[in-house]
Amino acid sequence: MIRSFQGRFPQIPPSCYIDLSAQVIGDVVLGEQASIWMNAVVRGDVHSIRIGARSNVQDCAVLHGMRHLHPVHVGEGVSIGHNATVHGCVVEDKCLIGIGAQVLDNARIGEGSIVAAGTLIPEGAVIPARSLVMGVPGHIRRAVTPDDYELIKMYAQNYLDYTAQYLREQV
Repeated sequence: MIRSFQGRFPQIPPSCYIDLSAQVIGDVVLGEQASIWMNAVVRGDVHSIRIGARSNVQDCAVLHGMRHLHPVHVGEGVSIGHNATVHGCVVEDKCLIGIGAQVLDNARIGEGSIVAAGTLIPEGAVIPARSLVMGVPGHIRRAVTPDDYELIKMYAQNYLDYTAQYLREQV
């Protein structure tokens, strides 16, 4: 469902895919070819949410800001995994946020980073670019390798392919 809140309606280019079961509400702006998948919630009611071009928000993920304090900003080419929570934070370009990961208020995930499945990024954490982060709470384990970076790009490309397929099915 795509709906307005307090007079703000999501801005969604025609190249985006939004599943019918997803909730996209309020002050949300999507970049070209972004996708929001089954049962995901992108709730721009208390603060703005910006999702960059070619990024994907997978099944049951939740994006929400912190009222009056922290918007959500997701860069370009980002994959946010199933059941992840991204709350009031910044995820820079070409990151992978793993299945069930949680990124909390005022955190920043640097470009090209991987937040492993199940990881908790605490409030205010700053993760440098090209870091692999794991654990509860998340700790930097090592630098992202060239193979890891290719994997990030592959996940994003997979979702671009899925987006094209689903958009064709809607016609």
